[in-house]
Amino acid sequence: MAATVDVLTSEVVVPAEETPAGAVWLSNLDLAARRGYTPTVYFYRANGEPGFFAADAMRDSLARALVTFYPIAGRLGLDGDGRVQIDCTGEGVVFVTARSGYVLDDLMEEFVPCDEMRDLFMPPAPPASKSSPPGVLLLVQVTYLRCGGVVLGMVLHHSIADGRSAAHFVETWASIARGASPRDAPVPPCFDHKLLAARPARTVLYDHPEYKSEPVPPARAVTASTYASAIITLTKQQVAALKARCGGASTFRAVVALVWQCACRARALPPEAETRLYSMIDMRQRLAPPLPPGYFGNAVIRTSTVATAGDVVSSPVGHAARRARAVTSQGDDYARSLVDYLEGVDTANLPRSGVSRADLRAISWLGMSLYDADFGWGAPAFMGPAIMYYSGFVYVMNAPWKDGAVALALSLEPESMPEFRKVFADEVARLTE
Repeated sequence: MAATVDVLTSEVVVPAEETPAGAVWLSNLDLAARRGYTPTVYFYRANGEPGFFAADAMRDSLARALVTFYPIAGRLGLDGDGRVQIDCTGEGVVFVTARSGYVLDDLMEEFVPCDEMRDLFMPPAPPASKSSPPGVLLLVQVTYLRCGGVVLGMVLHHSIADGRSAAHFVETWASIARGASPRDAPVPPCFDHKLLAARPARTVLYDHPEYKSEPVPPARAVTASTYASAIITLTKQQVAALKARCGGASTFRAVVALVWQCACRARALPPEAETRLYSMIDMRQRLAPPLPPGYFGNAVIRTSTVATAGDVVSSPVGHAARRARAVTSQGDDYARSLVDYLEGVDTANLPRSGVSRADLRAISWLGMSLYDADFGWGAPAFMGPAIMYYSGFVYVMNAPWKDGAVALALSLEPESMPEFRKVFADEVARLTE
């Protein structure tokens, strides 16, 4: 990629008003989340209006959003027992402006989640950057493109928010930028993580293997940390045809089932090899009672199902979709069992490094308000993850044009990706024959 990015300004933005002090207690699901930052990008097409993504407007609306979402302006700290918490210090977040020679259409054509994109359009996350305050929880970069378009890059610490909460914050910030009062946030945030506290009498009813480190056989080991990534779009008609093949399975289950089949084939896994499909399930509406609509934190749990590669590849795609259903149908008793289980383990030592080269980890961003991030100049032309972390990662997202199309962001071993693209394209073409 020839274009570069030049930083124009870098500053710390604090809440526009005084905010509550004290600490926010983090649940076991917060502590079990990946330790680090989640970088995401939003691409905006120039619309010719004056003040398009003006730095002052973005900075001032961010400062007002931090009044409502005040824990984001704090820092991670420890309570008296050494447990990680959010210290609500109001110290602020990093806000960067930059300029790039990129043209939006070229960028969208070239874009795949990778380290290079993160480095171009995100402020470097601590501790890599000496200029960023230690422990900052949010870093934002507004990059002005040669064509007049804008890339908004966000780096939010995963210990304080999952994908749905991150989207909630951006949607609120955008509404404030459009002129709404911070006190009229679309959905007020709830920071009561005690709603996900372990029960006094811990009751672990399930095994929860996804939270245990197990020795990986050599044949299944990840041989390198590098990956190839891709963004693939399925039309509304292709999604409908796939769901019909899967007996009316949900969009997420049907799409993931096809990806799982094609990945097993592209990886040339022997028929007897075990392959595990991991997922992350949002439990907000599955708990009894459900969490408040504005619950801000981590409310997702890891689940998985295992099969042989031969079983996944040789059976109809509906069979894999039924297995995917087993991964995504857990309810309150499962979530409460997991929270109780995590109370008895050191969450600092949970497995977080990736999956083996026979496995996939699929995450649904379907139905999230990703394209409601309209700061007053129109909805984003694209939104997605900036990196994939490791090979075997799959995001299933709504495509930008809101017509039922689906976008996949996925990563595989570099040697497997060309074959995956071919196999997946062939299978999708068959859907509408």
